[in-house]
Amino acid sequence: MVTLAVISEYSQDPPIQTGLRVKIALGRPLYGLERVQALAGDGQRIKAVTQKCLQDVEKLFAGDYDDVASLIRALRPHDYRDSEWCECGRGSVAACDAYVVQCVEVAPGSGQQVSVTYYLKFAIGKTGQLVLMVSCHLS
Repeated sequence: MVTLAVISEYSQDPPIQTGLRVKIALGRPLYGLERVQALAGDGQRIKAVTQKCLQDVEKLFAGDYDDVASLIRALRPHDYRDSEWCECGRGSVAACDAYVVQCVEVAPGSGQQVSVTYYLKFAIGKTGQLVLMVSCHLS
């Protein structure tokens, strides 16, 4: 059996094998939203930890983590959905909070305002110095 490395600050009861979706039923976020927002700052302390998230940030924001930080700063407590253990690759897992946020943006080309819904899933890294992005995509 492979032991999974926990890379998130929250580390209680990690899954014992990969491939499982394991919800964390605390009924509240694992990480204080204000703390995450402060840590995300201007994007310098945000790191995509899955290949899919890296690709999505590149596609949606041309790899600009300042834009990801803006989304995190736009989150409100009522945007919280749930928490779960997420595989991050290379035998690592992170305990993540998931949020859904709706934003109004200007559509490229048409200049029309459109409502866009983003799905964000993240953790605070084990050292408390990074926001680890697991998902950042359109919902």
